[in-house]
Amino acid sequence: MTRLTLSAALGAFAVVVLLASALLGSSELSWPQAFAALWGGGDETARIIVWEIRLPRALAALGVGMALGASGALMQGLLRNPLAEPGVLGVSASASLGAIIALYFGISALGAFTVPAFAILGALAATGVLSLLASVRISAVQLILAGVGLSSFAGALGALAMNLAPNRFALADMVTWMLGSVTNRSMDDLIVIAPFWGVGAILAVLTAPHLRALALGEETAQTLGVDLGRTRTGVIGAAALLTGAAVAISGVIGFVGIVAPHIVRPFVRHDPSDLIWPSALLGGVLIGLADLVLRLAPLDQELRLGVVVSLIGAPVFILIAARSRGMGR
Repeated sequence: MTRLTLSAALGAFAVVVLLASALLGSSELSWPQAFAALWGGGDETARIIVWEIRLPRALAALGVGMALGASGALMQGLLRNPLAEPGVLGVSASASLGAIIALYFGISALGAFTVPAFAILGALAATGVLSLLASVRISAVQLILAGVGLSSFAGALGALAMNLAPNRFALADMVTWMLGSVTNRSMDDLIVIAPFWGVGAILAVLTAPHLRALALGEETAQTLGVDLGRTRTGVIGAAALLTGAAVAISGVIGFVGIVAPHIVRPFVRHDPSDLIWPSALLGGVLIGLADLVLRLAPLDQELRLGVVVSLIGAPVFILIAARSRGMGR
């Protein structure tokens, strides 16, 4: 199966998930009413439910999944490690810490771009540290342990900020970022986030072709004309922008960046440059489906998306790690 065929199939599946998310929900709105509202017809209440509640949430879930899936594929290609992923390596936790700092100190009141900007700065710092560690040729196990330590440290600082929260409203916002959710997201939130995702996607497009050569080793890549410094900077920037913006709108959602590339990899013959976009689409499908199931689940209180995804993703991560060979090399 070629990359284009796989991407087309996943893209069609993503559209189906998006439409289902717009048409289905807990409100007493029939399929015909929701379908008519989606195309601009129906009554005002139906249009509000579809366009201002369901569709923004569905787009946020799809965008977050795509950003995390692409980030995981980028980091795996850069670090040449199939276990690299924003959540496992502490990038998501660091991005969440950046968002929490903006909320804790009231910086978020300065403008809508402040929380995404601080989240991206946190993700950029974590990704830079990991890239620096990878450049000194430490083993895969050491890199994973360093990421776990980075994630724990960022999580501890976030917990400290919540412990010292000045009021319960600030605490509620911080808890949202830590647990992960796309509930109550609006089109305005997506408009704020879209430029960051757009620039991250452009950087990914520019750096993706060099990951194929980098998979052969840094020395071989240099002989093939790859600028390692520029490639590393581009991948770090793309991963930080994509992950930081995703965390800014949804909070921490882990393991998507490792599960999606792991499923896609056999279909693209393990080519890191062809892995990015199918991984992004599959990540969007997975998060979109998970959020749809949570919305339709007959529970008194809706579960947080990040909690449920981690409950499913953590065992999958353990399975992938157990099946990986040569981790200690």
